[in-house]
Amino acid sequence: MAIAVETLLTPDVMRPARYLGNELGAVHRDWDSAVVRWSLTYPEIYEVGSSNLGHIILYSIINHQPRQLCDRAYLPASDLTSKLKETGTPLFAVESRRPLIDFDILGFSLSYELGATNILEMLTLAGIPLTWQERQTGNWPLIFAGGQTATSNPEPYADFFDFIAMGDGEELLPEIGLIVEEGKLAGIDRQAMLLDLAQIPGIYVPEFYDMNEDGSVTPNRSGVPQKILRRVAEPMPHYSIGLVPYVETVHDRLTVEIRRGCTRGCRFCQPGMLTRPARDVEPEKVINAIERGIRETGYNEFSLLSLSCSDYLALPALGVEIKNRLKHENISLSLPSQRVDRFDENIANIIGGTRQMSLTFAPEAGTQRMRDIVNKGLTNEELLRGVKTAWEKGWDKVKLYFMIGLPGETDADVIGIVETLAWLRRECAAKGRKRLNFNVTISNFTPKPHTPFQWHSVSISEFQRKKALLKEAFWDLRGVKANFTDYRISAMEDFVGRGDRRLAPVIKRAWELGAGMDAWWESTENAFNAWTQAIDEAGLSWKYRQVEDGEWNTFELDEAIGEYRLPDVNKPLPWDHLDTGIDKIWLHDDLKKALEAAVVPDCSFEGCSHCGVCSVDFGHNVVIPPTPIPQFDGHFKPDNTRAQRIRIWHGKQGNMALVSHLDLLRLFDRAVRRAAIPISFTGGYHPSPRISPANALSLGYRSSGEIVEFELIRPMDVADFRQALAAQLPPEMAIFRAEEVPVSSPSATVLLDRGEYEITLHSDTPIDWPTVAQDILGATDIMTNHTTKSGKTYPINLRERLYELEVLETDTNQATVKYIGSCRNDGTMLRPQAVLDMFAQIAGLDSAEEAAQGKLHLGQVHRLQVILGDKK
Repeated sequence: MAIAVETLLTPDVMRPARYLGNELGAVHRDWDSAVVRWSLTYPEIYEVGSSNLGHIILYSIINHQPRQLCDRAYLPASDLTSKLKETGTPLFAVESRRPLIDFDILGFSLSYELGATNILEMLTLAGIPLTWQERQTGNWPLIFAGGQTATSNPEPYADFFDFIAMGDGEELLPEIGLIVEEGKLAGIDRQAMLLDLAQIPGIYVPEFYDMNEDGSVTPNRSGVPQKILRRVAEPMPHYSIGLVPYVETVHDRLTVEIRRGCTRGCRFCQPGMLTRPARDVEPEKVINAIERGIRETGYNEFSLLSLSCSDYLALPALGVEIKNRLKHENISLSLPSQRVDRFDENIANIIGGTRQMSLTFAPEAGTQRMRDIVNKGLTNEELLRGVKTAWEKGWDKVKLYFMIGLPGETDADVIGIVETLAWLRRECAAKGRKRLNFNVTISNFTPKPHTPFQWHSVSISEFQRKKALLKEAFWDLRGVKANFTDYRISAMEDFVGRGDRRLAPVIKRAWELGAGMDAWWESTENAFNAWTQAIDEAGLSWKYRQVEDGEWNTFELDEAIGEYRLPDVNKPLPWDHLDTGIDKIWLHDDLKKALEAAVVPDCSFEGCSHCGVCSVDFGHNVVIPPTPIPQFDGHFKPDNTRAQRIRIWHGKQGNMALVSHLDLLRLFDRAVRRAAIPISFTGGYHPSPRISPANALSLGYRSSGEIVEFELIRPMDVADFRQALAAQLPPEMAIFRAEEVPVSSPSATVLLDRGEYEITLHSDTPIDWPTVAQDILGATDIMTNHTTKSGKTYPINLRERLYELEVLETDTNQATVKYIGSCRNDGTMLRPQAVLDMFAQIAGLDSAEEAAQGKLHLGQVHRLQVILGDKK
């Protein structure tokens, strides 16, 4: 029987704050006043989904539409998944706590070829049929997908979705909402609603199309387009200021897009083809979004996002301007994607500072020949200049990405990766300084739809052989740590990513066999076994064998005619009905250029390459020229002045009890930044704000008397400080008291002596609670064994740590108890569990075993106050 969501979100769920929906920036709109109710449903755990920029932007945009409501849902971790299944409780949206089945539209992000298994898991947890065929009868939500994989080739997943949103969603999703709103008010049926949606450019409704024997797709009715247009929108940086999660996420920072699209023309790169044309954001819009975003979110790091940040010509000027404006705050900048040939001193300045960020470059191939084949547009000289600049500016480790299995690759090209790394290390060396080290990731090339290499095929046997070749070559190379991606999953990505509708049963069966979270290394073995069994059961082993052995190589020479074997450009592909703007003939011609290792210039900065994108439907490249670089004012220097110390007493009630101590520290840090409180910083390599809780409160415990101290670089009126900080804290963390204490006096952490608790004890057998309490107070020794983290065990006397004990309320099987016990940061603490242990012993229960069996267990815990003593 389904139960309330609140009863599932307990401290025994790992990181329960994932599911609370009460983050800063969460929008709680009135359910009944909304006509259309969305849930953006991210098929990954919260830490991944909540930090995805597209997820944040679309959530913000929909919630700005009148009569529309947008909630969120994420793939629950395994512990909560088990609880949902055991209780029959449907998967819920985090803000409204309503079952997903209650919503009108569920939008899934499909950005990874094997990610559909997670979507099927979420639909099942929600109690929603998996296919559009099963949802034709009944009042089910509309299920759609967007994202790179959905835009690239939705055919393997077509059975699972009512419609697909192609391309950028900023303008497309509001149009969907209007059609659904009109359809709901008019009372039209599901198929009529989908037919109306199919009229929107960028919407593909699979049920209105059939697959032919060759895998191609054509309409099965009139009134729908022959080809579905990819939507293109301008970046909207102001919508990037959104959610600020309590838990640490994968991208735990403010992210602002500076450039959408890439015209470099790397022949392996699907995003570079599917996001054209390139569109630069005006620098002032970026600067304003970052400055406002840092103030409103409290983040201490921001990231500039683009497929190639370095191609944003205004980057050096923009970066210096932002660093200058935020000079007095401990703010770091990260650039996730940089071209090594554009890395110079200006860029090094803006990403350096007190917290020097990691550097990542992607040469992709180890030889000049291979870089020309893939059209990387990078010379050995440019590679060395960029890497050497990083080394000279203070970096002692750089991350590099390479690929193996590229079309036309020889063993010499593979070994060239090792030779290139050895050469770079030799060149980045000087007397008295350590040589530059590298973390290297070597991935397996998988051909993608809508790229010049889409006709190529991978070979597992070649991946294995080349990996072994590289491992042997790396054996005696010092200063390089090499990581290899799993070739088996790469093969599955290729098999599914370029498949057709015949793969839908394979995906479903793989999920039934346990595939899921396939991008996570710990899931690799299980995922591979599930996918291969599903392929075998579907009778498609012959097709997968082509992936294992390599169906054919673009660069194989046909000796009969003395030419390279090229694919038939007229042969249909499963994604030919998608109009991405890239001309198929152009892709074929660019493949011919690859055979000659001919480089095609970047059309953002040189002549047009005639790919077919620039048009009325897709727009044109928008390139902002470089702007003058302001004088750099220097990096942030932490101010260690300790002019004032303010001590506050605050509560931690309601859902905030499910926020961990470390997450609470991050919350205070961000609240101080948002409140513009002049906080003092520690010294050292990683300066941190001087914010000191007196004691950590265990996850799930509530409190009305926690103490935190703040040290400031200049004095503030205590009332003003309290008001400013309280305005940035959640309502369930009220500040009850604030006072100034001398900076030179011992801190609350040192003075902490006792803690007063109110706890509830439950017993499966009757207990005379008042009598047991009196016996505890009358005892001299109540012993237990304590085990340290290192595994050592020693006895402690719990009675020595108990000062007061009172039974407040009682019945036969339950009691509410108040106690005061030791609570010092040297480890001398009387925890609530220890009080339960004392009751168990005195009541005649074997505390460890019988309490573990549920005969006596701890209920709600409330810390009334922490009590400071005198410094000994």
